[in-house]
Amino acid sequence: MKTTIQIDVETKKQLEELKIYPKEPFSSVIKRIIKLKIDEEPLSKETIRKIEIALRNIKEGKVYTTKEVKKRLGIE
Repeated sequence: MKTTIQIDVETKKQLEELKIYPKEPFSSVIKRIIKLKIDEEPLSKETIRKIEIALRNIKEGKVYTTKEVKKRLGIE
């Protein structure tokens, strides 16, 4: 079953630019974009937890500059 959607002119131009070949249907372009967006290997709960901790550390200023890390490791 097919349907019609409305998009603004600028979006249509952007979709045109994403075509692999001139007569490629917009449907194929949109499917390709959707496929890029879908993550077939979602992050584990543990990975998400570690990311949240890292973001919290960044917000709290618990970070080191590259220069500080090199100094601490003695590789300046």
